[in-house]
Amino acid sequence: MEIKVGMADLNVCSGTDSITTLGLGSCVGVVLWDPQTKICGMVHVMLPDSTSIRNNTNVAKFADSGIEELLKRVLAKGAKRQNLVSKIAGGAKMFSVNNKSEMLSIGDRNVEASIKKLKELKIPLKAQDTGDTYGRTVTFYPETGQYHIKRVGKENKII
Repeated sequence: MEIKVGMADLNVCSGTDSITTLGLGSCVGVVLWDPQTKICGMVHVMLPDSTSIRNNTNVAKFADSGIEELLKRVLAKGAKRQNLVSKIAGGAKMFSVNNKSEMLSIGDRNVEASIKKLKELKIPLKAQDTGDTYGRTVTFYPETGQYHIKRVGKENKII
């Protein structure tokens, strides 16, 4: 069965199921995976930092709070903390302009925030397909650990 993850959403799956999210532009798809138990989870991160938004009720929207919540959920499903590894994709610069506006570099900031949070949590980053200027749709297969990336206007990739 294919488990879907919406924008600013997260979910977990295991075994022969797969987990997917559509249309990553500046957003980042972060996967946490336990290769022993074949349990994984994915979060579709839209923004880097939850502390800059007041009255935020959607933890999955942000790299910091979303990855923490994802960790709780994969552990609750039975993943072992010491086995976890991560893979990330997305974080594109979707609008090419000359200025260095913070809003326009949101993809880079999402990638940086995701990597920073993974380091804080001591979860090794095993692979990434990030940046550039194209969108991605991603599917992760916990049985094999393969992260399939459909890249708009580019060859598909597996990391």
